[in-house]
Amino acid sequence: MKSILIVEDSATTRAMIKTVLEDMGEDVATFEANTGFEALKLLPLERFDLIITDINMPDVNGLELINFVKSNPHYRHIPIVIVTTERSNEDRERGMALGASAYVTKPFGTEEFQDVISKTLNP
Repeated sequence: MKSILIVEDSATTRAMIKTVLEDMGEDVATFEANTGFEALKLLPLERFDLIITDINMPDVNGLELINFVKSNPHYRHIPIVIVTTERSNEDRERGMALGASAYVTKPFGTEEFQDVISKTLNP
């Protein structure tokens, strides 16, 4: 079973991502965080196989979360997929430079998103 942490301040978007993940047919357990700070509190409680994060969130934003995860020896192995409305090349480059595995812009197609997640979970 794969453990996936969804970090997104929109409850609607979190629910949609969770549904899309469950529809992939893989055995997944999803965990949810409303903010980057909540995600930081969850990290030591579970061994995550993937983190999916938004960029724009209150308190700790997605880029700060990625920086923390990738600079910590306990978590740096966890692949991260950014899911955001930010479409600029600058944001994409910053996210990827910090260590994200993929960058998906909202709104996204279900098959496109599932393909990115599958490739990230099963490189």
